[in-house]
Amino acid sequence: MMLKKDTGEGIIPTKTEMDVLQMLWQYGPSTVRFVHDKLNEQKEAVIYTSTLKLMQTMKEKGMLDRDESQMKHVYSAVLEEDKVKGNMLGRFVDSMYHGSPSSLMVALLGNDKTSAEELQKIKDLLNNM
Repeated sequence: MMLKKDTGEGIIPTKTEMDVLQMLWQYGPSTVRFVHDKLNEQKEAVIYTSTLKLMQTMKEKGMLDRDESQMKHVYSAVLEEDKVKGNMLGRFVDSMYHGSPSSLMVALLGNDKTSAEELQKIKDLLNNM
């Protein structure tokens, strides 16, 4: 049975699923061991079988694909990064800022994490639009 490739429209991954997707988007197709080791570098250690089960479940959901042609199975993201992040951002803006991108921008620009360099990048971006 061949699944239709879903590019991420309408899919909201959980936090742990998003962690796996970020690794696959960054490093490309990878083994469970590679993803597991990278994830453990970033946060509290989890056991290998938890990562394995998570990635198997993500494959069942159609989020990942698995190449079984080699001894080590290699997983890849089926979902497209830009579409998943765009959908998540849209839902965030809808729920937190009543669907108003300008309200989100005001909140971002007023945040103390926004440096002068970041503000200049945003100005340049707006001027080029």
